[in-house]
Amino acid sequence: MKLFVTFEGGEGCGKTLQSKNLYLKMVKLAMPAILIHEPGGTPLGEKIRHLLKKSCDIPISSLSELLLFNASRSQIVADVILPALEEEKIVICDRFSDSTVAYQSFARGLDISTVEHVNGIACQGVIPDVTFLLDVPPEIGLARKRAGANDRFEQEDLDFHHRVREGFLKMAKQRPRRWVIIDATLPVKEIREIIWKRVSREIEKA
Repeated sequence: MKLFVTFEGGEGCGKTLQSKNLYLKMVKLAMPAILIHEPGGTPLGEKIRHLLKKSCDIPISSLSELLLFNASRSQIVADVILPALEEEKIVICDRFSDSTVAYQSFARGLDISTVEHVNGIACQGVIPDVTFLLDVPPEIGLARKRAGANDRFEQEDLDFHHRVREGFLKMAKQRPRRWVIIDATLPVKEIREIIWKRVSREIEKA
């Protein structure tokens, strides 16, 4: 039954809520599933997460961001994702390598081939079976979060977030068999049902 499901999208899109909803559905159905997030998910990853997202007073170059995200990623792939998939579990991940392409290449401007090469090393051959893109206009997503924003990425300007969104949409349209684009302004329940319908099909095929 092994399955790797990832959730992607810009700030405030609701992917964290929907990945948790999917995990709780799996638990209710007694399916072997784990829920993880990026960056983080391991002791090393959590330290890197704090550095990348909360340490706004420390300058971090775009290349350093790329390498830090992938240092966290290589650890969670080795310690958590690969062992879980080998045990035939369903792995649900809030962000994965596609976020790095969207943020560090499309938004930051790093060469996409460089980003994909570094991602590939960290991922060790792991590719999601299905990726849900919760698509929302940045103005709406940021409005959901900005009240108490202390995240380095949430503090970027609107043009940055538009480039992130464009990157996600371009990747999704290039690989329609893996990606599912969902209007993240829909009611939470409706989004949850769309996700479960697709995951159910993937489980049947697994």
